[in-house]
Amino acid sequence: MASDSSDRNSGDGDESSGLKLGEAIRKVITVGVGAAFMTEESVRSYLSELKLPKDVLNLLLQSAAKSKEELVSRVGNEIVKMVNKIDFVKEASRFVEEHKFKISAEVEVIKRNSGEDKGP
Repeated sequence: MASDSSDRNSGDGDESSGLKLGEAIRKVITVGVGAAFMTEESVRSYLSELKLPKDVLNLLLQSAAKSKEELVSRVGNEIVKMVNKIDFVKEASRFVEEHKFKISAEVEVIKRNSGEDKGP
């Protein structure tokens, strides 16, 4: 019986370290997914809570920066592809054909003061 309780106590230590490790992994994965939308400083401050070695932290920051660059590049390329497919002349013509234009203007004539420069 005494060995059962000692086994449980030693297991509790492993379980709490396992929970800490699981929490750390969860945070690293969360940062990995969200790094594209975070600044390097915010990623650094978020991961500093984990007390990671500097080389691991730098590796994670480099990986996050690379992922961010790749995401921005891919999104940019997709936007360029979409814009290149648009025929702006055709779309403008269709817009003009489907809409009526109304132009309103107001003109006011004001008498000059005699002291003002009359100009050319």
